[in-house]
Amino acid sequence: MCGLAGFYPSQSSTHEASSCLMQAMVDKLNHRGPDDLGIWIDSNQRIALGHRRLSILDISSAGHQPMSSANGRFVLTYNGEIYNHLELRTEIEKDNHSIKWIGNSDTETLLSAFETWGIEKTLPKLRGMFAIALWDTKLKKLSLVRDRFGEKPLYYGWIKSGEKTFFSFASELKALSCIPEFKNSVSKQALKEYFKYMYVPCPLSIYDHIFKLEPGCILQIDGDAPCNPPISSLHSSSKQMVHYDSLSLYRWYDLKTVVEEESEPFQDELEATNAIESELKNVINLQSISDVPLGAFLSGGVDSSTIVSLMQQENNQPVKTFTIGFEDPNYDESKFAREVANHLGTDHSELTVTANDALSIIPSLPDLYDEPFADSSQIPTYFVCKSAKQDVTVALSGDAGDELFGGYNRHITAPLLWNKINWLPFIARKALGSSLLKIPPSIWDSTNYMASKFMNSPFNQLGDKVHKTSIRLKNVQSIDDLYLSLIVEPEVELLVKHDAEESNLFINDQLPDINMSDPSSRMMYRDMLTYLTDDILCKVDRAAMSVSLETRVPFLDHKIVELAWKTPIEMKIKGTTGKCLLRNILYKSVPKKLIERPKAGFSIPLSDWLRGPLRDWAEALLEPTRIESEGYLQKDYIQRIWNEHLTFKRNWTNKLWSILMFQSWLENSKK
Repeated sequence: MCGLAGFYPSQSSTHEASSCLMQAMVDKLNHRGPDDLGIWIDSNQRIALGHRRLSILDISSAGHQPMSSANGRFVLTYNGEIYNHLELRTEIEKDNHSIKWIGNSDTETLLSAFETWGIEKTLPKLRGMFAIALWDTKLKKLSLVRDRFGEKPLYYGWIKSGEKTFFSFASELKALSCIPEFKNSVSKQALKEYFKYMYVPCPLSIYDHIFKLEPGCILQIDGDAPCNPPISSLHSSSKQMVHYDSLSLYRWYDLKTVVEEESEPFQDELEATNAIESELKNVINLQSISDVPLGAFLSGGVDSSTIVSLMQQENNQPVKTFTIGFEDPNYDESKFAREVANHLGTDHSELTVTANDALSIIPSLPDLYDEPFADSSQIPTYFVCKSAKQDVTVALSGDAGDELFGGYNRHITAPLLWNKINWLPFIARKALGSSLLKIPPSIWDSTNYMASKFMNSPFNQLGDKVHKTSIRLKNVQSIDDLYLSLIVEPEVELLVKHDAEESNLFINDQLPDINMSDPSSRMMYRDMLTYLTDDILCKVDRAAMSVSLETRVPFLDHKIVELAWKTPIEMKIKGTTGKCLLRNILYKSVPKKLIERPKAGFSIPLSDWLRGPLRDWAEALLEPTRIESEGYLQKDYIQRIWNEHLTFKRNWTNKLWSILMFQSWLENSKK
């Protein structure tokens, strides 16, 4: 796992000036690669490339980057791992008899593959995660490439520095924003999207004219880089090819093609189970190749337990596993991971996180994530990564199991809820929702006892739940609308002060003509394209890289993804139980009783912290005069929801956390 950066020097720049600037950029990425540093500048001042290395495969100097090909044509800087690189070496040797290997790094393998086959033929052969910058010295062409599902980040765009504007790219925004006299403004469109989703979605970044390269895409600059940013954002969501001046952007891998391909779906559940289990074992063996210590995260849930159980089956020595617990017993689920670890015989480490521990990392979150990011599970994710780093340099995770096999509650409950309300005409649903919203939450809360008796279980914050349900009743006309209501934060128009044009680049147009009738499958598809990349993978990458830990995701091997989409939905979700096929695999080695419990997620007592130990910090960031002077948000709305939260009238935790993460990021960006 590494960090990369690059830019096109201006015609007036000297070699020394370019070198100093590149040094500053890669220094900002030191946490991504503390083991080595490399800078390469084209002799004609056409381009500058930089790299920070975390040594995983071939830890010798033979893996140093930027790396030049044997014939000198290509220069490569890249972040990631190519798990099948030894297999590729054998294939390269058959087609390139003059090849002479210098070392054993996957970087050298990748560069030789580009030299032998070209970029378009090489990429489909790769099994791995990667963000790539490849310079062709012959054609004077730059290629930026991101892996199929966006495991590794890559930003690019036009940097305003004083009177100059030039093209640059890097693994993280901090390497771009460190450029002297950086003057890119906050993107109003990105801000609105952030408050909708609690992350900034691809291809936007929080800054104007800087973008995230979308997963499975190639951006190429043929000749000199454009000197002006595009009028509108470059994206390929609805097009396979986009051109702007000397720049082109196209998709080399398309999940839609995988989903719609006419391969025969599995007809038998046992056949599907065995096929996925067999390929998962193969993938885990591939992803366990490392020249440094390796382990795995273990929460005790279905996904991580499945990965660890298969890892342990393939290992003679106990697998190192890591989990965290909380001193608050209401949020501590470490015992479940402990029970699974004891059963499998792993070498298990457990870190108990106190409230003070968790609160201590909050001031660092804006710098860690570069842009506003409001998934509060970022905090426990950081601590489990920090714990793992004490013993290993590489950790496998169970991420993407939910997206591929129907693991989120919305995949199950949304179709059930829609079947219950679909019979009611939209006008009637709208009227009912509007009527229910007129009743204050406090009135609903007063019926808490009766609701508890009726439901035979505690029914906390009834008023808040009723209001959220009423908003959905009022606005949804289809099951896709219902899904969007579950993933999008409401009332963004009341929060964001500046009016930005409604975006149509993201969730709303992800399925314009997808051939998929099952609603749960459509949700999983959307989650793969959006939530997985921009929330889950971003969260883990930044948390892990902040402590120089490499994470790997077996479920995102493209062959596993293809098998998952061959699996009918009825094999994944049965009644109110999701991930049934993964459970089939897991229960071969782990007793069902150790796993069967409600899905909890990686939660923290944030609601209480905002009313307690975080209150002073929050109130300083939410101070009305400050909000007004900054000019981005509506101070009256913020004060209303803050007071309602403090007085227990409403639970505004998610909304407040997104505001606080933006305010904290804004404060940090001015330093």
